[in-house]
Amino acid sequence: MKQTFAFLIFLFILTFCAFSQTNIVNVKKANNGFILEVKDKPIFIVGMNWDYYPVGTNYKYSLWQQPIKTIKKALDYEMPLLKKMGVNTIRQYANIPPEWIKYIYEQYGIYTVLNHTFGRYGLNVNGKWEANTDYSNQQVKETLLKEVDSVVIKYKSTPGLLMYLLGNENNYGLFWQSAETENIPVDNRKSTIAAIQLYKLFNEAVIKMKKVDSNHPIAICNGDLMYLDIIAKECTNVDVFGVNIYRGSSFGDAFEKIKITFNKPVMFTEFGADAFNEITKTEDPKNQATILIENWKEVYANAAGGGRAQNCIGGFTFQFSDGWWKSGQDINLEKHDSTASWSNGGYKYDFQKRANNMNEEWFGICAKGDADKKGLYNLYPRVAYYALKRLNKEYNSNILKSISYKQANLIRE
Repeated sequence: MKQTFAFLIFLFILTFCAFSQTNIVNVKKANNGFILEVKDKPIFIVGMNWDYYPVGTNYKYSLWQQPIKTIKKALDYEMPLLKKMGVNTIRQYANIPPEWIKYIYEQYGIYTVLNHTFGRYGLNVNGKWEANTDYSNQQVKETLLKEVDSVVIKYKSTPGLLMYLLGNENNYGLFWQSAETENIPVDNRKSTIAAIQLYKLFNEAVIKMKKVDSNHPIAICNGDLMYLDIIAKECTNVDVFGVNIYRGSSFGDAFEKIKITFNKPVMFTEFGADAFNEITKTEDPKNQATILIENWKEVYANAAGGGRAQNCIGGFTFQFSDGWWKSGQDINLEKHDSTASWSNGGYKYDFQKRANNMNEEWFGICAKGDADKKGLYNLYPRVAYYALKRLNKEYNSNILKSISYKQANLIRE
């Protein structure tokens, strides 16, 4: 009897140890660049900004508040589409219940980068809603640190969790006064003092989170390279530099600038192209696909062993399906609005001086059909879906083969 009891204890310890190892994710530095590892095996993030909003709904809708059968049907329809095109990671905000992160991972092998917006779209401070977050305010600091601490406690043992991500272009929030996308502000140091407070707090949050969970890297999400010098000075405890970047068909010298100024692994948290041509006023899936292919080629080329900056651990296409609520956000929710809300000269196929050309409701690599009574709908992949499917199959396996991790040195405690 004693031997049987001892054997059961041994099995319990063995099972516990095995489980505790399943979620360990490391950032490593090898001779040929930065590497992300899960369970000691390299992974290159082929990511997608994924959400679920039926036509006629907006940001107030939550898939996770629907009946379990509806959630499963939605996931069982869309996750296979993602998997077939080579996506291995999705970016999700911190309202997704842990059990669905686990479900997506265990059923489809897709990881989740969990994003806390860190006051980007406002914050509830002592029962009062603050639309524009003041990162120098002590009560704001305490509220945000408490929030991220609770996020780590809630999700740290979740199978399928790959990384935490803090913020979403919070530097633009220092200029913009609403949640809608506007022209990208010029880095004229108008808000330098506010930026320093923001990035100091980011770093403080990372330190606090690591005390609870040392098994997952923590990234921040910046709008392009604005304030990169301040980030390098203030965010020394951040593991990965996440960046939303929209520059058209090429990212230019972004990888090299990050390598020189802030020598951390970079993860492109958003990039993409809309599928609407502002000049012809028609859907333009071909130019969308062309830009995304060029973008992804640069992402792969700057991975470890890729031959260039070798500091990129992957990226996330923006986005999987069109967001019919993005223009206006609370109006015309059943209309696929083609109003261009900001201007970007990098998208030459429909750029005109002194005119907006970026259509927020058309960034999906899949078009969206009408929803049924349960909120379920079909997707219609555009050219970019099939083009990226071919590209990922060709490039991702080559990248993983080129990573040498025999001489890798762990750079994260």
